[in-house]
Amino acid sequence: MPCASIHAVKLYADLEGAGPRIVLVHGFTQTRRCWGAEVNDLAADHQVIRVDAPGHGRSHAVGASLAMGAQLIAHEGGEATYLGYSMGARFCLQLALDHPSLVRRLVLISGTAGLEDPAQRAERQERDGRTARRIEAEGVDQFLEWWLSQPLFAGLPPERAFRAERMENTVAGLVSSLECAGTGAQDPSWSRLAGLTMPVLVLAGALDPKFAALAERLAGEIGTNATVTLVPEAGHAAHLEQPAAFRSILRAWLAEHP
Repeated sequence: MPCASIHAVKLYADLEGAGPRIVLVHGFTQTRRCWGAEVNDLAADHQVIRVDAPGHGRSHAVGASLAMGAQLIAHEGGEATYLGYSMGARFCLQLALDHPSLVRRLVLISGTAGLEDPAQRAERQERDGRTARRIEAEGVDQFLEWWLSQPLFAGLPPERAFRAERMENTVAGLVSSLECAGTGAQDPSWSRLAGLTMPVLVLAGALDPKFAALAERLAGEIGTNATVTLVPEAGHAAHLEQPAAFRSILRAWLAEHP
């Protein structure tokens, strides 16, 4: 599907709990239902909004670029703490850069500010295109078998992979997500990071060297208002692989930045 006009679409979002607002934005092939026990924990003292990102879940018909998607998420979340994982971290980072007055605190799990080298970006765009064609050829069920079998998710326990929840996605939605908001389509924003002034927590799994290095760089580029923490014994999906450690880190940081 084409990338939609920002004025013509609305994302699906669940809301529960009461208190300060926190918005959760999931990763590629996930949905709002893929956060596990984190939702119950946060809802004890937060108003939790879980969005289905563009191209996913009940927002499967929304095709939006990273900037358009960030604006849609901002419309649903308003002034809040924004927490994103992987693709969701890229959306939340874009939101913080474009709409900083809405972001009280920012939490990025396994995120990046994009590929600076044009050749690397072109190669990634081509790879995202191949992945999109695979989705079209195999369908969601078979594609998820391959997607979750990648080394990137080797540490993800089956019970926290949320495979059934991911089946809410559609072929067209996932393809549009890659084409409109994949890493290959992302404009690099490293030069803008020093302009972020809200408290930022940058997380990655200690067993995920690529994103651990990106986390260190993100925090360094943002400045002294950023905290970087590597979750022990965790890979790319650190919050799902080591949920107790993740909750402990997140709760301590939230308490330090009320």
